[in-house]
Amino acid sequence: MNFIKHFKEKSILPLTQKNNYIYLLIIASIFFLDRYSKIKIIKNQSSENVIYLNDFINLDLVWNTGIGFGLFSSNSNIIYNSITALIGSIIIFLIFLIIKSKNIDKFFFSVILGGALGNFYDRIIYYAVPDFIDIHYQKFHWFTFNIADIFITIGIITLIINDFFKNE
Repeated sequence: MNFIKHFKEKSILPLTQKNNYIYLLIIASIFFLDRYSKIKIIKNQSSENVIYLNDFINLDLVWNTGIGFGLFSSNSNIIYNSITALIGSIIIFLIFLIIKSKNIDKFFFSVILGGALGNFYDRIIYYAVPDFIDIHYQKFHWFTFNIADIFITIGIITLIINDFFKNE
């Protein structure tokens, strides 16, 4: 009986505490926004090659079997599965960081995790990540990316900036 009381008071699983529900909501919102955008683009791209938005942005579906920016893309199942396992391990580590972090860092890690879960889901379901945002200027094209990549990048950059100013 004493253990149950201690469990309720201290909450052995910190993510079940009321003040952490906001972070779960952030993670879920990013994940579902990413899923929604990818479902829409996959349905629309089946009939068109490129959706022209303006002189700088096109929507062009590309299936990425590697990691960010198509690095380590390969037709090898061993490489693909190894990368997927590594990403799964990083996701578990991010969950640990969210549990152990305080306020603003917890927010940044949640933003990264929301995006990472979106891309991880695609790796498991589609065996590739659909990237579709093509930013370009004349003949120069940046790497094609997706909504999850945006949140991962924003989370990492803001975490680094926050850490830089925290240490000064």
